[in-house]
Amino acid sequence: MTTLHMVNKSPFERNAMKSCLAHALEGDGVILFEDGVYGAVKGSAVTGDIQGKAGAVKVYVLGPDLAARGIADGRLIEGIKVVDYPGFVDLVTSHERTQSWL
Repeated sequence: MTTLHMVNKSPFERNAMKSCLAHALEGDGVILFEDGVYGAVKGSAVTGDIQGKAGAVKVYVLGPDLAARGIADGRLIEGIKVVDYPGFVDLVTSHERTQSWL
């Protein structure tokens, strides 16, 4: 049973992303949106955590939220896929359950 983990809090003000990555299982997806997109920037304190899950867990980031925060796609950790709103909906419907991390 695959889970889409949803993280909308900055990894620099809460530990939601670290907890999410610790619980994500092989085949799961993680979507970063709102302030959670800051965790997708390469060279940050959580880069190693995300790279440690590479291959087992797919990580996505919401493009409009990146744009709203002035983060260019070129600044993202390699392997993170940018999705739009319809792509976010597709992720929700393609996973058997969702888990929000607050």
